[in-house]
Amino acid sequence: MTLSVIVPVYNEKDNIISTIKNLQKLKLKIKKFEIIFIDDFSNDNTRYFLKKYSKKYSFIKFYKNKKKGLGSAVETGIKKSKNKFVTIFMCDSSDSTNDLQKYYKIISLNKYDAVLGSRFIKKSKIKNYPVFKFFLNRLFNNFVKIIFFSNYNDFTNAFKIYKKSVLKELLPIVSENFNVFLEIPLKIILRKYTYKIIPISWQNRKVGKSNFKIKELSSMYFFTLFYCLIERILLNKKKFK
Repeated sequence: MTLSVIVPVYNEKDNIISTIKNLQKLKLKIKKFEIIFIDDFSNDNTRYFLKKYSKKYSFIKFYKNKKKGLGSAVETGIKKSKNKFVTIFMCDSSDSTNDLQKYYKIISLNKYDAVLGSRFIKKSKIKNYPVFKFFLNRLFNNFVKIIFFSNYNDFTNAFKIYKKSVLKELLPIVSENFNVFLEIPLKIILRKYTYKIIPISWQNRKVGKSNFKIKELSSMYFFTLFYCLIERILLNKKKFK
């Protein structure tokens, strides 16, 4: 079986080596494995390290994003990926490779189109989640859960795994920033793809500065929410024609 790991990066020079070391362990367990770094116009030494390690290891790929924005970086990674399954893995060490192994085992041995991790169900673990951010996260995600009549409660979590063939059907991506991680699972659920929800762990970054800006992103999240609501209405009209 095969796996592509998309890692979008912006000014993550201090986290690149640790991310590669963590993910490199999976290479021994997965026949065809690649890490795809997409640099989103970094202005530190991120690009230098990516060039260095992509030359050193054949399973590491490095591409420059053509249009600035996390949504574009994710879409570029999807298009560049070559393997059957695709995951998006953040470069801040917040995601767990143990969870990624669980993801891969579940999706490769079953007929699911996606495995959606939740940090807020029984047996999930979170560490050092900022209190105010936690409050807003729970408020927004539960709001989305209610209006879409969903059983999922962690839409904005970036770390999930998908069949590449399914992700290609979701393109183009309209979200420009972190709201891309709301758009993708909502499309999965609204379009009736099959998925499984499992508990995962998450820890706050120890090195570097988060690029997540609550005030700047709030309107973007609601744009994506509105877009997906319109899509649901159009899908329902098409269904009853």
